[in-house]
Amino acid sequence: MTVRTGDELPPLRIPITRTLIVAGALASRDYQDVHHDAEAAKEKGSPDIFMNILTTNGLVGRYITDHFGPRARLRKVAIRLGAPNYPGDEMVLTGKVTSVAEGMAEVAVIGKNGIGHHVTGTVTVRLASDAPKTTTAPKTATALTSSTPTTPDAPR
Repeated sequence: MTVRTGDELPPLRIPITRTLIVAGALASRDYQDVHHDAEAAKEKGSPDIFMNILTTNGLVGRYITDHFGPRARLRKVAIRLGAPNYPGDEMVLTGKVTSVAEGMAEVAVIGKNGIGHHVTGTVTVRLASDAPKTTTAPKTATALTSSTPTTPDAPR
């Protein structure tokens, strides 16, 4: 893949569901009630539960690796949150390559929802063409030192 400064990534549309918000909070071990309990969120001044930063961070990372491929490696993700992601909304991630040098690209990322900018930031990614090549290790003969069968269920 050829990457040039100024390249725009295609947008990624993400429906913001209650399930996504709660699952993201649980997966990142963020048990703050504002991410899963609508009544508690309302008591604290929010109209509903809202997405946590770790879920947003993961979605930004997914956006970049979906574009550059599974061998691309995230080197730095620097984001800032703005408008909350509430259930029933949609976040649209967009990105633009701001620099390319020595096998690395920097991408400016924006995630907009119905309120405004949910996330802004930059991601530095090592491009796949510079990923280390994998090789198969040569096969070597090994001797069994035990008379115990080597099946998956047998103790060793």
